[in-house]
Amino acid sequence: MQLTLRPYQPSDVESLVKYANNFNISKYLTNKFPFLYEKKDGEAFIQLALSHDPLQIKAIVLNGEVIGSIGVHQLSDIYSKSAEMGYWIAEDFWGRGIVPLAIKEMLQYGFTTFDIDRIFARTTHTNLASQQVLKKSGFIFEAELKGTIFKNDEYFDELIFGFRKNQLR
Repeated sequence: MQLTLRPYQPSDVESLVKYANNFNISKYLTNKFPFLYEKKDGEAFIQLALSHDPLQIKAIVLNGEVIGSIGVHQLSDIYSKSAEMGYWIAEDFWGRGIVPLAIKEMLQYGFTTFDIDRIFARTTHTNLASQQVLKKSGFIFEAELKGTIFKNDEYFDELIFGFRKNQLR
């Protein structure tokens, strides 16, 4: 298995759209990640991913094909020492241990690249797989906010997991 994280390339749009166009992925992400996911969405996302300096979003690439995405986004103002991590991976590759590897690499990148002390991730109470991935990756449960996420005409509890710079090994 040849797994890498790298900047997106315009030529990634086909595999990005192929895997991103999946309700089972979009249902766990913000409304900025549409379903149906079309070529115009993929092109706009790649443009966004390449617009940050330093990079905040990387492609998860397995054997030369984009199968997902991971990002670290530094916050501002009084939250400037924290960054939010977000990720998704194609359903075909769920449960194979790929996301924890990508998270580990992105934690290193995030703490090296940005002046931050904490990286956090948010998920819903129903996304048990993401909760397990975060725990497996060393994130610590920090908070549960009741009914703060409204997606697809339904309320979800928001779970926040954090990882501190001093946890790096």
